[in-house]
Amino acid sequence: MRRRTTTVGVDVGSGFSKAAVIDHGQSGPRLTGLATAPNEADTERGGTIGDLERVADTLSSMFRRERITPRDVVIGIGGRDVLSKVIEIDRMDEAEARAVMPWEAEQHVPFDMKNAELDFAIIDPDGEGSTMSVLLAAAKRDVIETRVALLRRADLNPTTVDVEALALRNAFEANHPAAMRDVTVLVDIGAHSTAIHLLRNGLPLLTRELATGGPTADGLDECARRIARGIDRAGAFVETGPGIARVYLCGGGAAASGLVEILAETTRVETRLANAFARIEVAPDVADRADLGSVAPMLMLSVGLALRSPVRGG
Repeated sequence: MRRRTTTVGVDVGSGFSKAAVIDHGQSGPRLTGLATAPNEADTERGGTIGDLERVADTLSSMFRRERITPRDVVIGIGGRDVLSKVIEIDRMDEAEARAVMPWEAEQHVPFDMKNAELDFAIIDPDGEGSTMSVLLAAAKRDVIETRVALLRRADLNPTTVDVEALALRNAFEANHPAAMRDVTVLVDIGAHSTAIHLLRNGLPLLTRELATGGPTADGLDECARRIARGIDRAGAFVETGPGIARVYLCGGGAAASGLVEILAETTRVETRLANAFARIEVAPDVADRADLGSVAPMLMLSVGLALRSPVRGG
């Protein structure tokens, strides 16, 4: 067994497939490779993949073109088939929590538990109170199996399945530390849908899916109006405090000309484009890419997936 020092994050979106390669060195994460490839229409909608063979071919070609050699990858699951939520339970050790988590999850997971994969992390393991905060994650098993089958068709080996909301959170923490304070909204704008993630002090509170994708040339105002309304509704979830402190946009539709300015004016909240490489070291050959700046918001998820610690493999 050997310790791998590289993690590859793969994000299959409705507009593009993306990959980011992160080397985990002693000085911190370093981006050593990236790739993007356009997908044909209706490749992915709401977490559902259309033609698996066609998407697998796109992924294989993308890896070959950019000479990405690692086959072990981290993938993400999102949409309405996934739940990530902070819950409060009686304080107990991890073994006890694992035993009771299926019962606790039944009170929060909105889909059939018989077809669900669960995981959790204790947020305050050293706390002294009678209760503790737990980050609960659940996903439909058939959705996971479909994603795994897709990657294997592309001759890739998915070693880890992450929750997209948590991977995005990790990417924001690495690149935009201010997003870990107060209440932050992360808006991931895809070709056909938008995910609005609400964080408070770095912890995920809420994810809402909007049936609104990136703006077309003549639909900017309507797109911005719908996203602004989604941000406002997410902010209403915060019952106390000063409300939303900042908004960051990411995803393939985030860089549409004028969108940041319109959302800032409409929501009256500081709004910025996310940058997947703002604080992550970039290898010289990657830094020389002409498209590095333009793909920075689009690669937030794949970078977040690649920030997963390396695992042991052959």
